[in-house]
Amino acid sequence: MYHRGTRHVEKRAATAFRMAARVCGASRRTWERNSNGCAPFGAPKAITAMAHTLARLVYRMLKHGQDYVDKGMEFYQQRYQQQQINWMQKWPKI
Repeated sequence: MYHRGTRHVEKRAATAFRMAARVCGASRRTWERNSNGCAPFGAPKAITAMAHTLARLVYRMLKHGQDYVDKGMEFYQQRYQQQQINWMQKWPKI
């Protein structure tokens, strides 16, 4: 039998990362992949994927002793606009 959801985890760190991932998905600073904040494969898996990304970021910061640098909303908006421009230039013209 196939299980479509995410597995149940009792770890405190995993729970904290999932809570942070839900907040990231609900905020306006979420990645510009999808308009509703969820990946195409569903909210539970999107939350797990975001929690995994956050865990990797925290691990890298702790391992290398780096500080978090907030790039600001403008950085992500400019990057998204540039991606859209690049995509439109690659799209075949009719």
